[in-house]
This record gives sequence, structure tokens and C-alpha cells, in this order.
Amino acid sequence: MTATVVTGVGVVAPNGLGLQRYWDAVLHRRTGIGPIERFDASAFPSRLAGEVTDFVAKDHLPSRLLPQTDPMTRYALAAADWAIRDAAADDSAFPLSVGVVTAGSCGGFNFGQRELQNLWGKGPDYVSAYMSFAWFYAVNSGQIAIRHDLRGPVGVMVAEQAGGLDAIAHARRKVTAGATMMVTGAVDSSLCPYGIAAQVSSGRLSRGDDPTTAYLPFDLRACGHVPGAGGAIVTLENVVRARRRDVRVYGEIAGYGASFDPPPDSGRGSNLCRAIEAALADAGLDASEVAVVFADAAAVPELDAAEAAALEAVFGPHAVPVTAPKTLTGRLCSGAGPLDVVTAMVALHEGVIPATANVSEVVPDFAIDLVLAEPRPTTGHAALVLARGFGGFNSAMIVRRA
Repeated sequence: MTATVVTGVGVVAPNGLGLQRYWDAVLHRRTGIGPIERFDASAFPSRLAGEVTDFVAKDHLPSRLLPQTDPMTRYALAAADWAIRDAAADDSAFPLSVGVVTAGSCGGFNFGQRELQNLWGKGPDYVSAYMSFAWFYAVNSGQIAIRHDLRGPVGVMVAEQAGGLDAIAHARRKVTAGATMMVTGAVDSSLCPYGIAAQVSSGRLSRGDDPTTAYLPFDLRACGHVPGAGGAIVTLENVVRARRRDVRVYGEIAGYGASFDPPPDSGRGSNLCRAIEAALADAGLDASEVAVVFADAAAVPELDAAEAAALEAVFGPHAVPVTAPKTLTGRLCSGAGPLDVVTAMVALHEGVIPATANVSEVVPDFAIDLVLAEPRPTTGHAALVLARGFGGFNSAMIVRRA
């Protein structure tokens, strides 16, 4: 099978717009987590988030799109624009075999909440006609397809945090099947009162008020995660076509695996191992060839324990460096996996593993080599990215240096 590679990248993250600003923030451990500013969160038990604060929609998108889009769709449209431009792709001449697959965990919650408030507070005449699609899980795929006239394969994956990796994997299948190029990844946000209330109900949100200690995966002080907004959109194409076009190749999507956990009350453990092993097999790699793992990093003690146990089972105790740059952004729902994929590719290219910010007291029973305090050099050629979605979804992806 001919390799599928990433040729364009667009990043919207709480600690930086664009790949270069984001990567610089990761290396220097600049956080995007802080008190929620988008709305008054004083009545909520969780009041921190990784908000995107430096994105001015009218600077990136035509005014006609603003009334019909949720903030997360605006981020996704901008990221797709950047990725397509970065790939040196002429969208005015795209063939019918260029498509888009994204992921979404909730759709446009901000937009939906506002219009439902209008419905119940003012009446149906005050509800925007754009409500018919702006709230929907598939809206980012649809809007990207319309903006760039993408008439090839189109889809959306819904698996909470795992969905972003699932979207990239599905887009890879389409490239393998003959698609000229696929625009894929995920950008997510549900930072509104309704969205935060839904996440609080999961019992997994941190209630800490200090951005440096509220989100501490694998730490003795772990008490839940901080939510965030953002993610990454990338372009995928066949490596032969990419080389022929003489464009930059960030890395290869080399392997993918997925599994589903049994119900919590079943007495059976996580199936994360199966997803990792499937991804390694798909990539044709031995576990010893993986240079770094970008962890899901739930910061919920029992979930951290399950992830640490899976890594020990596959790689051996303390056998592979593990990192979680998302401690600087919060968990971005479906946007987290694609952003980690991009981070992993840059890390392999630059030969440096980012540190896991703020974590300092790793649970002694966790036999993992968590990269702490400072970035660590690497000469490896492959990375494993993990993402687990609420409800039992497990996804694993192997990326390889170009």
C-alpha cells in the first residue's frame, strides 16, 4: 500500500494560532488555560478552560459566513483554509476526487444555545434559519466542502475525543482508495453554559481554580481535566502525488487501530491495548520502534491507571517516553487527536519531545516514562497518538517521520 502523508496543516489552539506559534508555545510551556471569559462561569463548579482568545473571525472569514456559523465552525474554516494553502493546493481547480472528513463531539453548541434561548424567550420568529444546520455534528465538513467546492468523499465521525483520529483514519482510507486529496481532522468547542453543564455531568471535569494545577494527568494530584477549544485540520494525499508536486511532507499516517471498552459495571478492563496493537500491526512496526507516545491523558485516576497499564503491557515498564502537551490547552474533545498528530509529526521532524507541563508527582504505580520539566531529544522515526472518547471509544494512530 502506498503511503498516505500530511502535506498541509492548519492549527487553532488556545496557546497559539497557526502551527509555528502553537509549537513555540508547546516547547516553552506557555499555557492557554485560564478563567473562562466567554461567559459568566461563576455559578459552575468548573471555571477554567483552554479558550481561543486571539481569533478574530472577521480577519479570517468573509462577513457572509459569520451569521451562519458557530465559533467552532469559524475555527475549522480558518484551519482548513490554512491547511489547503500550506499544501500549495489550488482549490479553484480541485477535481471531483477531493473530499473532506472531520469529527465533532457536539456540533455548534454556542449557536444552538443562543437560538434555543431566542425560541423560548422571544418566540420562533427570532430563531435564525441557520439553526437548521449550524448546531449539527457534520456542519464543519459541510461548510468546508462548500467553501472549497469539495465534491469527493464527505463525512463526519462522532466518538467524542477519539473521533478526531477516526476522521483522519477514514480520510486515509479514501486516499488509499483513490481520492486525490482529503481535508481532515477536527476542531471542536463547547465552551458555553450548556456545553460546560453537559461536561460537568460526566464527573470528569476538574474543579481547580489554578491553571497550573487543575489538569494533572498521571499525577498523584489528578482531579479531572480542563476543557478546551480548538484542534487541527490537515490535508492528506498519496506520497507519490505529494513528491510529484514537490510539496512539504510533514509525515506519514502509518497505522491506525480502534477498540471499544466494555460497560463500566461489567468487571472487565479497558481494551485500549487492542487499539494500540492494531495500530502497530497496521504500520508494520514492533513496539520497540515507537519513539514517543502522545497520551490521551484523562487526569481521572482510574482512567490514567488504565492507560498506564496498557502502555506497560504493550511496551514494557518505563520503556517508551510518554508526553501530554494537552496540559497546556485542555482536552479539546475531537480536536485533541488531530492536534496531537500534528505535534507528533513536528516533534519527530525536530528531534525533540515536548514536556508534560505542570505534572511533577507521577503515581509510583504507573510504570511509564513521562517526559517532565524539560523537552527531551529524540532520534526516533515513529510516534503513537492515543485518544479515548467518553462512552468507551479507544483510538490509536501511528505517525512516521517523512
